[in-house]
Amino acid sequence: MIETEQAQAEQAEQQCGMSATPVKEHEWLHKLVGEWTYELEAPAGPGGPLTSFTGTERVRSIAGLWVVSEGSGDGPDGGMGETVLTLGYDPQKGRFVGTWFGSMMTYLWVYDGSLDASERVLTLECDGPSFEVEGTMTKYRDVVELLSDDHRTLTARALGQDGQWHELMTTHYRRMS
Repeated sequence: MIETEQAQAEQAEQQCGMSATPVKEHEWLHKLVGEWTYELEAPAGPGGPLTSFTGTERVRSIAGLWVVSEGSGDGPDGGMGETVLTLGYDPQKGRFVGTWFGSMMTYLWVYDGSLDASERVLTLECDGPSFEVEGTMTKYRDVVELLSDDHRTLTARALGQDGQWHELMTTHYRRMS
């Protein structure tokens, strides 16, 4: 009887995510761990010339299940910007999950994503405030591509009023250590 109750308790813990063992998707996230520099390129307004911002990022693991990225760099207003990204994998959903927030806004972005068959491209989707129409929400897509162990990109796109995906920015990350 006691063994059955213990087995039931262990099963309940696993179902609730209380007892987690990393799977291959968690291992994929470890490719992001380290110290990085970045260069972000974005247009200075619709149809404007590209502007460039630089900074650094530190990505660490939490229990082999989550990665937390803390970034700091140039902001569009000339000041410093700080960002925090969390990413994990939810085996029950079969999806990558995470959040992003930055010192330049009050919105908490909540990600849901998947890895492509090549295991080089992670596509993260979320809803957020529209940059086109104030007071409305739109869909966003951030694509993380591993170009090598020491170089990755993040390309951010927004779904426009015209129903097309529009590139907002591309960031190149290069490993320092």
